[in-house]
Amino acid sequence: MHPDVAKLVEAGRVSAPVGEKLSKIAPGSYRIHKGFGGGVVTEWDLFNGKVTIDFEKEKGKVMGLKLALEKTEAVEENDVRAQKVSQLGELKELAEKDPVELVARTIETRGANMTMDQLDAELCGSVVEESGYKKWWEKTKKALRESKRVSVPTKRTDPLVLRDESTGPGEALVDDLDQARSPKARVKALEAIQREAPLVAATEGLLARAFEIVNDAALKLMKLAPAQSLELIALRDEIAQETKQDDAIAVGAPKLAEVLQVADGNLSEDLSHVAAARLKRILEAFPPAFGDDWVGKVLSVFGKISSRGVSEIAKLLGEKDETKALNDHIKVALSRHALGPDSLAWICRERKKLAEDVFDGSVGSVILTVLEQDSLDDGPRRSGRLGNLLLDDKELIADILDGMELNDVRNFARKLLASPAFPDLDRKSLMARVIKKVPETQEMVSGENQAKGDDTLLVSYESLDRRKAEYEELVNKRIPANVKEISTARAHGDLRENFEYHAAKQMQSVLNSRKNDLERDLERARPTDFKGADTSAINIGTKVMVTIEGGEERSMTMLGAWDGDPEKNIVSYLSEIGQALLGKVVGDVAEIHDTDTEELIAVKITSIGSI
Repeated sequence: MHPDVAKLVEAGRVSAPVGEKLSKIAPGSYRIHKGFGGGVVTEWDLFNGKVTIDFEKEKGKVMGLKLALEKTEAVEENDVRAQKVSQLGELKELAEKDPVELVARTIETRGANMTMDQLDAELCGSVVEESGYKKWWEKTKKALRESKRVSVPTKRTDPLVLRDESTGPGEALVDDLDQARSPKARVKALEAIQREAPLVAATEGLLARAFEIVNDAALKLMKLAPAQSLELIALRDEIAQETKQDDAIAVGAPKLAEVLQVADGNLSEDLSHVAAARLKRILEAFPPAFGDDWVGKVLSVFGKISSRGVSEIAKLLGEKDETKALNDHIKVALSRHALGPDSLAWICRERKKLAEDVFDGSVGSVILTVLEQDSLDDGPRRSGRLGNLLLDDKELIADILDGMELNDVRNFARKLLASPAFPDLDRKSLMARVIKKVPETQEMVSGENQAKGDDTLLVSYESLDRRKAEYEELVNKRIPANVKEISTARAHGDLRENFEYHAAKQMQSVLNSRKNDLERDLERARPTDFKGADTSAINIGTKVMVTIEGGEERSMTMLGAWDGDPEKNIVSYLSEIGQALLGKVVGDVAEIHDTDTEELIAVKITSIGSI
């Protein structure tokens, strides 16, 4: 009991229990307030029942003794919350030099576990600068996992747990596996065990415990998430093989073949989520899983799996003398345009090796189709690597065209020139390779350029700005909003009866069509201020006076392609009236449709001037 309080107790002014409580708020003691944070008591006035506390967020806070006891909590001097007041400089230095120790101390103050949000609240902005906290935490998180001193969850809502100092590194890894809650977290934890497999295997029974956790998780995931179940079992088997501890896998434990049988109806979808490193082992389980039907089963996923998976399937079929079945499958799939981007990329890379018998000109057409479809579909791009391969492999176009008939080459070139999958420069680069291989296709580019030259649109700066603004709104607002509408409508279920989905898809076609039109028009547009127009005849940028039958005079101004405004008598040179008047001189007569009555009338040009 504090001496000052002891005197009050002796004098009978306060009871002994109250005296004990008061002693805990004596000057030099540390308190925690929910709003003000940690604080140190600097002085008290027992006679008037007041206490002054320097809180982390409120210095020199004067409180009534009773209120202070109710609203604050005593903490020890070595508590991080107290040290933030008394030793903040040392904590900042610790955060820089030994962040693992800092986090361990902080967690210890909360009873050996705390969430990441709680840790952020304690350290961010006070011990670690807020601007650099994210970077600091990523570095610290890695150090924590390496140290094994703290169990770091993958989800923010799960707690950080301070391990017992007696826990060995191998046990810590298995503890992490046991505490992992999500399938992905379990896979990551098991991968960590694989990296330290000899260490875990050195402790008797520890690997068996890890495998028991895996078996239990794999069984639960077998129907709900077959991909994760396959990964866990494949990893388990790899670790057992590497450590030569196959007997650590319990009798009756789930096997890859069993999971494949369960996932039979959706193999391509499930295998697309499996890490490439595990695919070989999983694919090798197809024969025992499906018996005589295994070749057909493995080919069913060939066009829908990752590039690594495609390669592993080809190797497996080659080892089993089933290459002919693979080639037959690829030829049929090519004819139906039913191969995915990764399988097409594999065919291109292996065109002089494993895929030599199936690589021909049809591959090029299918590639362009896949790239075009992917560029038009909503959602993430899936064919990026295939497109990059077409651009980066300087010999690929030539190999695709090798042996093709000239007419087929021209069809390929037309498809390439019209493809929305490539930026203009990339398209020109690819077309240059076509021309290099087949010079006769040069005329296709020359003709296109000539057409573009003849198709220039003369426009005012104002109308060009309006079109650009429309394009920006379309690309940045309306199309993204439409993509969200499609996604939302799709989530409603059964697309056959889903009116919102079909309406959104129809709008997508309208928006994309308008986008293409605007892009084409903006590419052709050439802005001008229409000054200096030749007034010897009606030209763009001239003001014309005409006399209509009956003697009525009317003024018209000939402006750009997008400037027409009948109410202001402004005529676009591309309009029917504009085309009828262009080139006419004073005294000429032209026939035009009256904008009010739509009747065909004759007008006589009486004067031509500049605007």
